Amino acid sequence: MSIPKFLLADNSQVDPDRIYVVHTETPKFIVGFDVEDFDLDQEIMWIDTKPAFQDEIDDLLADAEEFLNDELDNQEELFE
Repeated sequence: MSIPKFLLADNSQVDPDRIYVVHTETPKFIVGFDVEDFDLDQEIMWIDTKPAFQDEIDDLLADAEEFLNDELDNQEELFE
């Protein structure tokens, strides 16, 4: 069994207004999103070396945001 490319994480006891997406493939990183506005105050924490090109970073962030949106939509469907 392999781990998923992306994982959701939170630290709601310390920071209830943020949700995190963990990218488990190289380059590994964690990006924090504001739960009300994903584009507001995104914070990237690099576990691996940060990519040299902004285009690659932008693509990784877009993938992370797409995963987050899809996952939240799926959770809404599960709980309805």
